[in-house]
Amino acid sequence: MSNKLRATLSFSVMAVLLLIVGQSQSWPLMLTILNLCLISSIMALGVNIQWGYAGLFNVGTMGFAALGGVAAMLVSKAPIPEAWAAGGSNLFIGAVLFLLTIGACVAAYRKLPEGSLRVIAISAIILIGIFATRYFSDTAIADIEAVNPALTGYLGGLGLPILFSWVAGGLLAAGGAWIVGKIALGLRSDYLAIATLGISEIIIAVLKNEDWLTRGVKNVAGLPRPVPYEIDLQKSDAFISWVEWLNSSALEGLSSAGRGDLLSDMVIEQSGIFVKLCYAGLFTTVLLIILSMSVMALNSPWGRMMRAIRDNEVSAAAMGKNITGRHLQVFVIGSAVVGIAGAMLTTLDGQLTPAAYNPLRFTFLIWVMVIVGGSGNNLGSVLGGFLIWFIWIEAEPVGVWLMDYGTSWMDDGNPVRLHLMDSAQHMRLFMMGMVLLLVMRFNPGGILPEVTKPGLNK
Repeated sequence: MSNKLRATLSFSVMAVLLLIVGQSQSWPLMLTILNLCLISSIMALGVNIQWGYAGLFNVGTMGFAALGGVAAMLVSKAPIPEAWAAGGSNLFIGAVLFLLTIGACVAAYRKLPEGSLRVIAISAIILIGIFATRYFSDTAIADIEAVNPALTGYLGGLGLPILFSWVAGGLLAAGGAWIVGKIALGLRSDYLAIATLGISEIIIAVLKNEDWLTRGVKNVAGLPRPVPYEIDLQKSDAFISWVEWLNSSALEGLSSAGRGDLLSDMVIEQSGIFVKLCYAGLFTTVLLIILSMSVMALNSPWGRMMRAIRDNEVSAAAMGKNITGRHLQVFVIGSAVVGIAGAMLTTLDGQLTPAAYNPLRFTFLIWVMVIVGGSGNNLGSVLGGFLIWFIWIEAEPVGVWLMDYGTSWMDDGNPVRLHLMDSAQHMRLFMMGMVLLLVMRFNPGGILPEVTKPGLNK
C-alpha cells in the first residue's frame, strides 16, 4: 500500500473517530480533543525535525514547550507598575552586573595566557560577580514578590496581543536551544539525551521557583484570548440571531416562554462550540504553515543533506559538511516549533501552570507520537499527534466502559469488580503501551514510514 493511500485511510479513520466522540459524548469534548490534537501534532513535527531529519535524540522537549508557555504570559499579561517600582531598578542593576561578569570572564579567557593565572583571574571574577549580582537581584526579587503576593507578586508582561506570543515563544525556545546546543551537541547521542532531559528539568525548576517572573506554583491565570469570550457572544444580538436562524426548525411551534428558554440554552452551548471552532481554525492554520514548510525543507537539498548526515556522519564530514553546525541548526529549528506549540497550548488553557509540565506529557508522549506516526515523515508526525492524543484522552472512559461491561455479571459490592473499576484509569497507560508495541512489531517504520524518494516524503 502506498504512503498516499495509507495516509488517506488513516486520516479518514481519525475523522470518523472524532465524529463518533462528538455524536456519542459531546461536540464540545470532540472540539477540545481536536484542538489538543492539533497542538500535539505541531510539537511532534518539532521533534521529527530533530530526530527524523538529523537523528538528534532530544529528550528535553518539555523545557522548550515550557519556554513557549512563558512567552505567552510575558507577552500578553499587562505589566505590574507597583512591582516594577519596587524592584525594577535593582533588578536592572543585577542584570547589568551579570552581563559584565560574563564579559569579563570572556575577556580574561582570551587575553590571559593559559595557566594558573587565568584560572585564578576567572575564578575571582566569577566570585565577585556572583556576590555583586546577588546583592542587587535578591533585594529586587524580595521587593517584587512582596507586592500583593496573593494576586500579583511578579513583574507581569508586555500587555501585547497574545497572538504575538506564538512567534515570541518560538524565538525564546530557539534562543534556549542555541545555548543548550552549544553545550550539549558535541556529546554522544545517549549523553545528549541525558543532558537535554536534565536541562529541561532545570528550566521547569526555575519556572516553579522564580515567583517574581512566573508566580511559580501560584500560576498566572486570566491570559487574554485571541478569540471571543463566550459571555460576550451570549450578549451579542448578532450571535443570538444566528443561533436562532440555525436552529429554526427545533424552535418552531414552541410557546414564547419555551422558545426563549430553549434558545437561551442553545446560545450558551453553541457559544462554547463557536469559541472552540475559532481556536481550531487558528491552530489548523499554524499547523498547515509549519507542515508545508517542513515538507519543502525535507525535499530540498538542505533536507537531503540532513538525512545524509543522519545516516552516515563520517561520509558527510568527508564531503566537507559541518556536522556540529548543521546539528545546531536543526536543533534550534525543531525547538522553535515546539516553543510555538507551547505558546499555543498556554493560550488555549488561558493560564500558565509551571507545575503542569512533566516529562510524560511533554516529552515521552510526543516521542510516541513521532515513532507511531512515522519518524522522518511529516504527515506521519501529524497523524501520530492525532492518534496518540486521541487514545490518551479516550482510553480512560473506554476503559471504564470495558470494566463495567466485563464485570456486569458480578454483584455491585464484589471486591473484584470494585478493584477493576477503581483501576480502569490505568487503561490509558496499558493502551499506549499496546499501540506502541503493535506498531513496532508489525510496522517498525511507523504507520506512515519515511520515503526517501524526492517528492514522496510528505
